[in-house]
Amino acid sequence: DVERIPAVGKNAQIYLGTEKSVKPSRGGAQQVVFLRAISHSPGMVTEHGAQRFLLQGLDELERAQANSKVNSQSSSRIFLHSLRELEDTTPEAVAKLFNQIIGKLKSTLATRLLKLRVDEIEVKIRLLSTGSDGEHVTQSLRLVASSVEGEWLKPSVFLEQPDPVTGVATQYCLVNPEGGAGDMCFVDPYGVSNVVQTKRAVARRVGSTYAYDFLGLMEVGLISEWSQYMKETGKLGDIPANLFESQEFVETADGEVVLGSRPIGTNKIAMVGWLVKMKTPEYPEGREVVVIANDVTVQSGSFGVEEDEFFYKLSVYARKHKLPRIYIACNAGARIGLVDELKDKLNIKFNDPENPSKGFEYLYLTDADYNALPEGAVKAEKKAEGWALTDVIGTKHGIGVENLQGSGKIAGETSAAYDEIFTLSYVTGRSVGIGAYLVRLGQRVIQMQDGPIILTGYSALNKLLGREVYNSNDQLGGPQIMYPNGVSHEIVDDDQAGVAAMIKWLSFVSKKVGALPAVRDCADPVDRKVEWRPTPTPYDPRLMMGGDANLPGFFDKGSFKEYLAGWGKAVVIGRGRLGGIPMGAIAVETRQVEQVVPADPADPNSREAVLPQAGQVLFPDSSYKTAQAIRDFAKEGLPVMIFANWRGFSGGSRDMAGEILKFGSMIVDALREYEHPVYMYIPPHGELRGGSWVVVDPTINEDKMEMYADPQGRGGILEPAGITEIKFRQPDQLKMMHRLDPQLKLLDAELEGTEFEDAKEDILAQIKAREEALKPVYLQAATEFADLHDKTGRMKAKGVIKSAVKWEESRAFFYWRAKRRMYEDNFVDQMMAADPTLTKSGALDVLKSMCSVSDFDGDNEAVAKFYEKETGAVNAKIASVKVDGIKAKIAALEAEMKAL
Repeated sequence: DVERIPAVGKNAQIYLGTEKSVKPSRGGAQQVVFLRAISHSPGMVTEHGAQRFLLQGLDELERAQANSKVNSQSSSRIFLHSLRELEDTTPEAVAKLFNQIIGKLKSTLATRLLKLRVDEIEVKIRLLSTGSDGEHVTQSLRLVASSVEGEWLKPSVFLEQPDPVTGVATQYCLVNPEGGAGDMCFVDPYGVSNVVQTKRAVARRVGSTYAYDFLGLMEVGLISEWSQYMKETGKLGDIPANLFESQEFVETADGEVVLGSRPIGTNKIAMVGWLVKMKTPEYPEGREVVVIANDVTVQSGSFGVEEDEFFYKLSVYARKHKLPRIYIACNAGARIGLVDELKDKLNIKFNDPENPSKGFEYLYLTDADYNALPEGAVKAEKKAEGWALTDVIGTKHGIGVENLQGSGKIAGETSAAYDEIFTLSYVTGRSVGIGAYLVRLGQRVIQMQDGPIILTGYSALNKLLGREVYNSNDQLGGPQIMYPNGVSHEIVDDDQAGVAAMIKWLSFVSKKVGALPAVRDCADPVDRKVEWRPTPTPYDPRLMMGGDANLPGFFDKGSFKEYLAGWGKAVVIGRGRLGGIPMGAIAVETRQVEQVVPADPADPNSREAVLPQAGQVLFPDSSYKTAQAIRDFAKEGLPVMIFANWRGFSGGSRDMAGEILKFGSMIVDALREYEHPVYMYIPPHGELRGGSWVVVDPTINEDKMEMYADPQGRGGILEPAGITEIKFRQPDQLKMMHRLDPQLKLLDAELEGTEFEDAKEDILAQIKAREEALKPVYLQAATEFADLHDKTGRMKAKGVIKSAVKWEESRAFFYWRAKRRMYEDNFVDQMMAADPTLTKSGALDVLKSMCSVSDFDGDNEAVAKFYEKETGAVNAKIASVKVDGIKAKIAALEAEMKAL
């Protein structure tokens, strides 16, 4: 059924098509919104013109979606007809240009295209050319970007073949952008919804995107990432060809999982997965990622035995090949089932058949029904009426507790995967029960605004509580719960933003475990000054790292990305780039923040609590956040930059009860196990004191940790005012007054020389008055004296920091230091692996003997350039070390054999 609905534009018409169906379907019959528009303006096949026309079409669709007749799962199709004829071009050239333009439009307008559920865009244009006889020839082209066959808005171009008599197109032939028309010609009317369209509507109904469509979104996200990279670096050129490729994991008849392909929508289980190859700015040659996704269109995406086994095998594959693993979660938890074939055969043995309200004794089957069942389907005892059921086993595997066993298996696998490889989860739609545990066990979580993470649905909880307490799953696990408690690292508005966030996070991670960091080219000079400067008054630490519109910060411009912003707000953690080198970053909030504890709707007496937290202080949540971030950075293979500016831990009774000691100790544990460089830096006007120094001191992990400070940084046990109260008290200050002040010295002499009591009292009064007048300035002097003990010069002299680094020059210093350590640590690890008897200092001596830099320990830039230039020579040396190590081992074994 087709019905026209109002449109605003004069050149546009909108129709609502509703599919005819004999059987009623959940959510109503499938609907398609058709937009038809014409244009007389030129420029349809230019990027700017195409975007302008498409935006006009999307505006019309958005208004149509507000019509009450259009349901929220309807598909949308756009048809634009350009009446202006194009000259001096060919179908092949138009096809090539269309492929480029549609890729950019998908990237630019992905959010609106997804929101309006656009599944097909079709543009009809006409080409005017001159034939061999000199006559004008008009050709009609159909430019189509369609998701109907599965791949999201896949571009194709067709050349119309008209009937020579009527001029009506009878068939459409595929145009090859590389030259020549394809030999595939067909007529393609708008058919009823196919399997893919139906599944797409089901996914939209739960607020998600069909699992296979995520591949198209990832390609769009890659195009966007490349466009942004080229804009930032000023590089000209085309985005690499074959930007995104995927192979699907499919199960063979014997249960093995292999890479292959199959028609989209033919999967029989609620779990799918791919090995995708993406060409990114960090790895233009390509990198591989394992992607696992729930298919919510199959049994609501629930976890059965087959799904658990499939997930497990794909995760093991990722661990075996040391590849990043992404999990796209949209599920209903562990699958629940019953032996449905018994429902119609059940009988009840009532205690009183005349009065069923008195209860029943047992459930039973008649002899005929029992004998008809397969052996082992039930356990039963013989009774007069038939067979009393004691256990229902069933013949179908995967309807009960066995699903929980599978859930435990994949929970353990995900925990192992987090320890060994990079794991990232994206929650879209919902994630329930084992689905919620899987995303938490993978640790890094991106959550869509409408994607709750819950253990039990709100309706089930209401039944448990016996009253209507909760009215949505968002109250239990929406972003307002999972973002402040640190489960979700980032919140996004829609699936395209979620995919973009995944690609952004991946850009900081090396292509395989153990590989060098994912370095990308950078237009921000490494030797520039850090112009945004911390102040003595409270400031936003994000500006220190990322800068503002006018003053650049520490990291490359636009590269810093904050995570876990809703939790533990007294600490800011994120990832950024320094000269293209990815780094983890931890900074300290100097302003007062608030921790909000929400009220529990199940407790009538519960109230929301807002707890203030002072700046530069570690609290239980911010301590846990710091330790968690360090562990995440470790699994990502990142060097870490800690801008240390803590005055200490919060030691009040509330925070002591809140396990501040436990979470503070976790920071030490995380740093002790860290296998990559960690740079502590006390920024200008920053201070590191007491217990907060202890938990980040470089002696925790001397091989990997280094500490530096700006000349205006401070480090000590207590603040100067506190030290003065203990070690430079008022008697000491008075003593200094009488030693230095001329008036007091004169009064002391007069007091000592007089013998009259009245005169003494007068002199003592003058001394007292003078002391009171001098107390403020001498207290200030005493405080200054205590502060001089905490300055960078003393820290350097005592060897607790490596050196003083000026804030303005810190960017260049740490870039060359990080680059040197990146190469050096890699070479040292390879040498120690080649010869287990070699120590770290011995390996460094080998490198030092090869390097001609005079100041090997201090000239980071020269040494880093040497490593970069002479990588081949160093690798050859490592090979010789390995040979020498093997020879030494053989000699030792021969000596041991002779001694036997």
